[in-house]
Amino acid sequence: MAEEQKIAGVLLAGGLARRMGGGDKCLRPLAGVPLLGHVLARARPQVGPLLLNVNGDAARFAAFALPTAADVVSGHAGPLAGILTGMEWTAENAPECEWLASFATDAPFLPGDIVARLMAAIAAQGAEMARAASQGRAHPVFALWPVALRGALRQALVEEEIHKVDAWTARYRVATVDFTAAPHDPFFNANRPEDFAEAERMMGEMQ
Repeated sequence: MAEEQKIAGVLLAGGLARRMGGGDKCLRPLAGVPLLGHVLARARPQVGPLLLNVNGDAARFAAFALPTAADVVSGHAGPLAGILTGMEWTAENAPECEWLASFATDAPFLPGDIVARLMAAIAAQGAEMARAASQGRAHPVFALWPVALRGALRQALVEEEIHKVDAWTARYRVATVDFTAAPHDPFFNANRPEDFAEAERMMGEMQ
């Protein structure tokens, strides 16, 4: 089995997209393709089983032909809820995968080698998990998580009401992998309508 097939992935699309005025931000078109399509093209080759974490009627994502799962904890608890959902889905549906890679679905330029680099950093540093960074800023939802920590994460979310990623990961040894932002930050995220115009401009420069 190839190494990437032993790593599951979760695409986090369960947020409320408040800065976009609500709705499914990742379904908005970018250069004629839904934003999620750009993210999927970069994430899919890096992992084995891949889950789409969405809330509400999953039928609106049917065109992507991905398994879907809503947050396993209620109350729109943020990205940690999506990560827990991915961990528990992986444990049940892909028990051969000991690791879960998480991807935000508003970053169309995410690195094509992010999973490999995160895994290498965990091995090199003896860390328990790893996250990406660029321009001096950490990107905690672009990360690699041990599925074995799903019980600890559920306890933190449900019993301790910890919703911030950094508040939970502070308990563990976390490797941080820095990615160059030249010529463009690979973690540029399309949160607002004007960001989509900027992303299209960036795509034009990359061609």
